[in-house]
Amino acid sequence: MSSRNKYENPLVDRYASPEMSYVWSPQNKFSTWRRLWLALATAERELGLNISQEQIDELTAHLDDINFDVAEAEEKIRRHDVMSHVHAYGVQCPKARPIIHLGATSCYVTDNTELVQLRQALSLIRSNLLGLIQALRQQAATHANLPVLGFTHYQAAQLTTFGKRICLYLQDFVLDFEALDAFIEAMPCRGVKGTTGTQASFVELFEGDSAKVRALDTRVAELMGFARSIPIAGQTYTRKLDYQALSILSGIAQSAYKMAGDFRLLMNLKEIDEPFEKKQIGSSAMAYKRNPMRSERICALSRFVMSLTDNAAQTHANQWFERTLDDSANRRLSLPESTLGTDIVLTIAQNVVSGLVVWPKVMSRRIDGELPFMATEAIIMAAVKAGGDRQDLHEAIRVHSMAAAERVKAEGADNDLLSRLTADPLFASVKDQFADMLDASRFVGRAPDQVSEYLADTVDPLLATHAALLPDTTGSVNV
Repeated sequence: MSSRNKYENPLVDRYASPEMSYVWSPQNKFSTWRRLWLALATAERELGLNISQEQIDELTAHLDDINFDVAEAEEKIRRHDVMSHVHAYGVQCPKARPIIHLGATSCYVTDNTELVQLRQALSLIRSNLLGLIQALRQQAATHANLPVLGFTHYQAAQLTTFGKRICLYLQDFVLDFEALDAFIEAMPCRGVKGTTGTQASFVELFEGDSAKVRALDTRVAELMGFARSIPIAGQTYTRKLDYQALSILSGIAQSAYKMAGDFRLLMNLKEIDEPFEKKQIGSSAMAYKRNPMRSERICALSRFVMSLTDNAAQTHANQWFERTLDDSANRRLSLPESTLGTDIVLTIAQNVVSGLVVWPKVMSRRIDGELPFMATEAIIMAAVKAGGDRQDLHEAIRVHSMAAAERVKAEGADNDLLSRLTADPLFASVKDQFADMLDASRFVGRAPDQVSEYLADTVDPLLATHAALLPDTTGSVNV
């Protein structure tokens, strides 16, 4: 069948990085199965079972050259993926064939591999998340002092700075990073637990020596790069771990959606633009359009990632006793697609943030339309100090403000409140101070200081601590 006649998963075929695609590839999956069989045989030999070094060497020699054709032919007969690959590995390792999978159940390779893959995927996401944090940090520092109109309820509010607004997004992603980093570092493997988690088969293998069974579990975890195995398991590791992982990914998606959603609104206000290629087309009909395509894609994929958290919750809740198999087909979708989706979101977000175009004059013009109203309290206080009557001044400003607002709304004209106050004799004593009173930097509070303090106290130490994890951003990005 032509590849054009089959469904293509856009997460893989259009957007995903080669690194994340490889994590969930058959090659990585089944070579990890083989590494687990090697780790089991190695640990069993170290603890005294009759396994030769020659058998270990044979297993080691065929970790990656997987004979997929043999495994696929066997699975058509046996209808069992694990035993099909045991058979295929045995064909390549005839001397080791008798001891492959010794004492293990299928979940020894499937569950441990999924945790290996999940950890690999989350580690890639952690790196991309750190790259986004670095890009946001640069934008926050660059625009720490740039005044912008703040919004509450999407209505004009007090001023802030663009750098401070960027820090709102930055802080969310820092919290996400801390949660993700802690989860990765604490991740256990399933270990060597047997068919219902009791390790009964291994108790038999080691003739009742419980200490050796426990040592086997510890050693296999160590050989697979884990600091520990989960203490209690049924046939599977608790699917609570999947839910916790997908919850963290959902949190990242929430942060990305909030940021990209704001970017879309700001593009409508013409205060910023996302990167736009020289020959990029914004609309098939409206040639002048510059749509926020990248930010919209961030939101679209983030929504998908967020939806998978409930899936993981339902899977965990519906595991009966030691396990059921209604989780398998489900998790073949939810685990890869949640990590693929998050990785793509972060890659596009980093591209948008790094290439963000900021239009300060548009921001300033919008401030000019609102700032006279915000400055009225300062004007009243200055006029009172100059000998004016506070109540008369307040009433005059109320009347002038209503008239100016009516003109803006009814006529589409500029805000002329300042001109009205300048012409009013009640404000003659302070009209020369109006320019200074309407300096936007006077209305941003501690926003610039908050930016510099947050970067110095939180962001910079985090970036320095994890500098080795920063991604290589020299490659191309599918956006």
